[in-house]
Amino acid sequence: MMRALGDHWPEYAIEACCLAIFMMSAAGFAVVLQHPASPLAGWTASPLLQRLPMGIAMGLTAAALIYSPLGRRSGAHMNPAVTLTFLRLGKIAPLDAAAYIAAQFFGGAAGIAIALPLFAFLPADPSVNFVATMPGAGGIVVAFIAETAISFVLMLTVLTVSNSTRFAHFTGVAAAVLVATFITFEAPLSGMSMNPARTFGSAMFAGSASLWIYFTAPLLGMLIAAELVVRITGASRVRCAKLHHTFDVRCIFRCGYMETTA
Repeated sequence: MMRALGDHWPEYAIEACCLAIFMMSAAGFAVVLQHPASPLAGWTASPLLQRLPMGIAMGLTAAALIYSPLGRRSGAHMNPAVTLTFLRLGKIAPLDAAAYIAAQFFGGAAGIAIALPLFAFLPADPSVNFVATMPGAGGIVVAFIAETAISFVLMLTVLTVSNSTRFAHFTGVAAAVLVATFITFEAPLSGMSMNPARTFGSAMFAGSASLWIYFTAPLLGMLIAAELVVRITGASRVRCAKLHHTFDVRCIFRCGYMETTA
C-alpha cells in the first residue's frame, strides 16, 4: 500500500495540477468575458451567444490538458466522479482512486486561490463570483436532473469512444466538444459542473447552499452510464482509465492495453 503511494505520487500531483490549471483558465476567461472592466463585457448578443466563447475556451482547455504530457501521464480525470466510475469498472485500485480524489479536491481549491492574485482579485467580483456553479432559475430539481443527464452523456461518450479501436484517440476531442456544448446550452440550468471538485473549489470562496447537487448528480449520471456499458458490452471491454492512452507514458491503472502487449 505504502509502496503504491510512494511510486504513484507523480500521477496524484498531476491530477491536482491539471484541475488547478482548468480552474485558473475558467477564472481568467470569465474575467475577460464577464467582468465590467473588460472591454468584452459590453458585447451585446443573445445570452446563448454570450456563453459560446466561454464554452469554446473551456472546451479547448479540457482538450489541451487531456492531450498534454501531464494528462497523458495521469489519465486526465480531473474529476472525482470520473475516478469513482473507473473504480466501479475495476480499472483503478482503491488506494489510487482515493489519492486521485484527494488531489482533485485540493487542485480545484488551489486553482481558484492562485487565480485570485493572478488576475488582480477580479474573480471575486460578483460578475464572476469565483466561477461558482449554481442552480439556475428552474431550481434545484431541474439542476439535479440536468447535472445527472449531462454527466451521463459525458461518461457514455468517453467509454464508447475510448474503447473504440478506430476512434480512441478522439476521446479528448469528444469530451472537449461536450464541455463546450454544455457550457453554451446547459449552463443556465445547473451552472454546468459535472465535477464535485470543480464546484467545491469555487464554493470554498463563493459559498453554496446546493453543494449536494454537484456531489451526487455527476456521480449518479456517470455510474448509470457505466452500468449501461457493462450490461451492453461487458466490463472487460473497458480498456483503461486514461482518457488518452499512449504507450510511451507509464500507466498505473489496471490497463487492458498493457495486458495485450505483455
